[in-house]
Order: sequence, then structure tokens, then C-alpha cells
Amino acid sequence: MTYIAQPVNPPGSQEGILRFITHTQIEIYMLLEELLTPQRCFARMDWPSKKRILASLSDCLAGTSRLLDSDEVYTGLITREQLGSTGLGNGIAIPHCRVAKCTQITGALVTLEEPVDYDAIDNNPVDLFFVLIVPEEKSDEHIKILAVIAELLDDKDFCLTLRTANDNEDLYSIAITHQV
Repeated sequence: MTYIAQPVNPPGSQEGILRFITHTQIEIYMLLEELLTPQRCFARMDWPSKKRILASLSDCLAGTSRLLDSDEVYTGLITREQLGSTGLGNGIAIPHCRVAKCTQITGALVTLEEPVDYDAIDNNPVDLFFVLIVPEEKSDEHIKILAVIAELLDDKDFCLTLRTANDNEDLYSIAITHQV
């Protein structure tokens, strides 16, 4: 079970209090099923650089949503990376950005055939990506989802299993059914 502190302002209160939200296994699976589709899972891709990864992801995400524009997604992802790398270490990155035309939080999951330099905090190459594109007004929800995804990707067994996926459908299936 995961606990995330969330500020709450009860009616008539001037101060926030902390409430803990419990993320059970079922809630995590439901979250992944809401964020991912088989069309947004990409296994063993041959994308040789950080820019190529972000450009390809932008194209793929725009191709699965009529509201997302590839150039707008790419610009958002690059702009976010300029603030600091989303490479978490251990071969994992969670690129994310806000996009004006985005109407719902959208995710994509990617494994690479070969790890690439991604300026991760541990200076190791990255081969596993969970991408989030969020509406501009969903910043609080987006931060909570990032925290849950980061914790999920901290599970070494889960990441190892994702990395062994042979195709897109397999990657999707592993993501939404893995026992946490």
C-alpha cells in the first residue's frame, strides 16, 4: 500500500490538513488502464537519442488523439526537459508536460531496444519511459499521478518484467496486470 499526503481545506478552515490517500493494487491497475492503451505502449523501440525519443513519442501520442498536436507535445516535453531531466535513474524516465489542447491525462509506456543517454540523475542510460501529457488545469492531479507512477517504477521486478516485453500488446498487458 502507498500513502500520499494530500492537503485538504475543510469548510470554514483557514489551514490545510493532511489526509492520506491509500493506493491499493486495484487503484493502481485502474490508473494504468485509464492512462494507457495498447496503441500507446511501444516495446523495444529503436530510438537512438533523447530528441528522437521525445519526437517519436510526440508523433505517437498525437497519432492516438485527434486533439493532440505532435509539435505542441514535442515543444512541451522539450521545455520540461530544459527545466531538469526527467530521468530518475535505474534506466527510467518519466517525461511529462502540460498541453493546452489536452482534455484528459494521457500516458504512454515505452521500452527501448538499447538504452540511450538521457541526462538521468545517476548518469546511466535510460531504456524505460512512462510519458504523461496533462491538461493545463490538472496540475494537482498530475503531480499525484507522477508520484504513483514513480513509486510503481521503483519496483525492480516490475521494471524487469516490462523490459522483457516482446511487443506492444505484451507491454500493455504486463503494465496493467503486474502484481505490485
